[in-house]
Amino acid sequence: MTPLLEFRDVDFAYAVAEGRPGFAIRGLSFAVAAGEIFGIIGPNASGKTTLIRLLSKVLRPARGDIRLDGDSLGRLSRASTARRVAVVPQDVPHGFPYTVEELVLMGRFPHAPGRFFESADDVRAAEEAMAAVGVLELRGQALDRLSGGERQRVMLARALCQESRLLVLDEPTAHLDLRYQAECAGLLRRLNRGADLTIVLISHDLNLAAELCDRLLLLKAGAAIAVGPAETVLQESTLESVYGCRVVVDKHPASRRPTVQIVWPDPGGR
Repeated sequence: MTPLLEFRDVDFAYAVAEGRPGFAIRGLSFAVAAGEIFGIIGPNASGKTTLIRLLSKVLRPARGDIRLDGDSLGRLSRASTARRVAVVPQDVPHGFPYTVEELVLMGRFPHAPGRFFESADDVRAAEEAMAAVGVLELRGQALDRLSGGERQRVMLARALCQESRLLVLDEPTAHLDLRYQAECAGLLRRLNRGADLTIVLISHDLNLAAELCDRLLLLKAGAAIAVGPAETVLQESTLESVYGCRVVVDKHPASRRPTVQIVWPDPGGR
């Protein structure tokens, strides 16, 4: 079976800055199957954001190939790429002078990049996307009047409106309280199962990734350290080596998925 997403021996390097070598990805290979929730984890400066930029054609690999449903990403136009991959960024921009519905309708642009007005099908897709994430009643509200959790759901609705097969989320719960984190996790599960949506989840939250994802990719300094189910990737010795701190890996009492806890240093030195 052809993977929906595949990195084949991909290299990329940023330019040297002030005499210091730029960050680089070397020989990165992994595949994501259709219908999978695939988590990408790792410390700061491990390459997670660079992967998103490579996937969305903001950056191009220096070597290797990225394939979407068997087609080389390098041969696809930006509009064609956006019809296949929808990205939900970590930060929702402020000062955006648009309503919820107007922003969500922007997700239709890749389907007709030369058109200036939305069609009836565009409006239908936007309404379905807003209903799916629970913001349909906010369609006329200005973005700057919404809470952080509401804004995050609106950005997710815009991505769903693209009707892509692959959804990439960058830290989707980073600015959410516990209630909205739980709601977000439940929503992503429903979208994955009910809409046959493949999801790539970029997260610093190892416990969220372990709970939601079928498999994980652990990165460090642009290299793949481990790929596989959470039970095999989230090993204490591996995490301590990658993150540089002591951890304890246990099992969640309800789901039996791995949970990761930091062993905090004793501030008193005892």
